[in-house]
Amino acid sequence: MKKVVVLGGGTGLSVLLSGLKLFPIDITAVVSVADDGSSTGRLREEFNIPAVGDLRKVLVSLSEVEPLVEQLLEYRFNTVSDLNGHAMGNLMLAALFNITGNLTESLTSLSKILNIKGRVLPFTEDNAVLVAHTKEGEVIEGESKITKAFKHIDYVEYKKPVKATKNVLEALKKADLIIIGIGSLYTSVIPNLLDSNVVKEIKNSKAKKMYVSNIMTEHGETDGFNVSDCIKQINKYAGENIIDVVVANNGSIPKKIQKLYDVEKAEPIKLDYDELKNMGIKVIENDFVKLTNNQVRHDNIKTALEIFTYINNSGDV
Repeated sequence: MKKVVVLGGGTGLSVLLSGLKLFPIDITAVVSVADDGSSTGRLREEFNIPAVGDLRKVLVSLSEVEPLVEQLLEYRFNTVSDLNGHAMGNLMLAALFNITGNLTESLTSLSKILNIKGRVLPFTEDNAVLVAHTKEGEVIEGESKITKAFKHIDYVEYKKPVKATKNVLEALKKADLIIIGIGSLYTSVIPNLLDSNVVKEIKNSKAKKMYVSNIMTEHGETDGFNVSDCIKQINKYAGENIIDVVVANNGSIPKKIQKLYDVEKAEPIKLDYDELKNMGIKVIENDFVKLTNNQVRHDNIKTALEIFTYINNSGDV
């Protein structure tokens, strides 16, 4: 069974994994833990732990238990007490962290309970604080503040250097395919590349490296970006072109939905074939658009099927 390592964070990663789990592959999800908003942010402040919110989402997406258990993990308390807004899954991870002393063991324990397909790893055990430097010269600290600022990002870094776990490095070393994305470019994807050891393992790996492009731009992060622009930013942090193949959407967005996104200053990320060809990157394209509550998401099954087909048809994977 082929070993697939996926690096990302946020909703996009969860969507991708929910499709990949349906296919016979060995999945390891490496999740960014720099989020500091909502329930996650409050738990970080109170217990001085890495972010657990995206980890919870990934656990749910890879879980093969009854829907009621998934609902339990995603349940948010609505009360006037300090529990208000907390997700049950976040509280469980925080409790396990206090019991075991680290997130990796906490995830291993909860994965057994939830019958997880594959393995979920935090990118780091360090309390990572993401910092964005804008093109206007501003410095914004904290992932939640970065995404809400809507300022044009020049580059991101961690406030203090963080180290990827040994488990992450070992997973990359053994991978047959390394997937980067889906997720917000600067706040979910690139944070997984801010450790030289991770970049080194990706470069040294004989595995093919795949980027799954977002469907829509995000104001402040990828305004006006084509697919190649996203890859060039990833390559900037890697120091060289590390992407062999890209999975990208060629479907259109319904006009009424695009009007909603116009308010957010977001538009479809265009497939610039010529530039991708010049970069030596293979393109896997399809209409991946799926609408969920008037939001554009990847069709998880169709996306995963394209990836699984590539794994089976490529002699190098």
